[in-house]
Amino acid sequence: MVKLLGEVKGENVLVDYLPQLEKEYNFWMKGSEELNEKSISVNRVVLMPGGSILNHYWDENDTPRPESFKEDVELAKDVTDKKALLRNIRAACASGWDFSSRWFKNEEDFTSIHTTEIIPVDLNCLLFDLKKTIAKAYQLSNDNASAEKFAAAANNRKQAIQKYCWNENEKFYFDYDYVEGKQKKSVTLAALFPLFFEIATREQAEGVANFFEKHFLHPGGLQTTTVTTGQQWDSPNGWAPLQWIAIKGLINYGFSELANDIAQRWM
Repeated sequence: MVKLLGEVKGENVLVDYLPQLEKEYNFWMKGSEELNEKSISVNRVVLMPGGSILNHYWDENDTPRPESFKEDVELAKDVTDKKALLRNIRAACASGWDFSSRWFKNEEDFTSIHTTEIIPVDLNCLLFDLKKTIAKAYQLSNDNASAEKFAAAANNRKQAIQKYCWNENEKFYFDYDYVEGKQKKSVTLAALFPLFFEIATREQAEGVANFFEKHFLHPGGLQTTTVTTGQQWDSPNGWAPLQWIAIKGLINYGFSELANDIAQRWM
């Protein structure tokens, strides 16, 4: 949003909003200094095996949601670890994808939700871009040391996204289950965020584009996932922000024909 405003009012807007950008960054990175081999997850940060730090969704509370109190109590009544279930439900709501089979261990079983154990590819792409934006703001402020620090952090996150979320066999990006130490199998529109933020290589983008054209493209545009579960962030539903992410991401790599096709279908 700040970058969009900068396109209208000039890039010094980034300097004006640097305190807010840093506040957002600090919210997500809170607890990172406490991470170690015995405590690999604190709040919204996770220490990965290679030493890099990535983020997941989290909620401080493990109680039923006020807006869905009855439903949450009903869902948790036969579950052994009620607090874990309720925290995972809240964390999924924090993602905006409430609800989707991408957060479930068993795509047909809501009680298998394990949002807090997942490194989401889209969230980490967003935070990569936030670091790049902060680095640019510091550069414009003539604080080169801080600019270099955040630029390096952005590059480290980019490498970690490639390491943990890219699947060379499938030619696709997946969320990563850091508890199990392996990628999730859910295929979702979140895989287009590395194209939107230009993290993917040309070859990776081509693989993702081919995958989406084959498995996600329908008369009305792109469906959110390939499985129909009754959850609103699953097939056959499509959501406008994700169509935009897809269209812009594909244009970034020269797939304009496919991007225009998606836009026409969606409209």
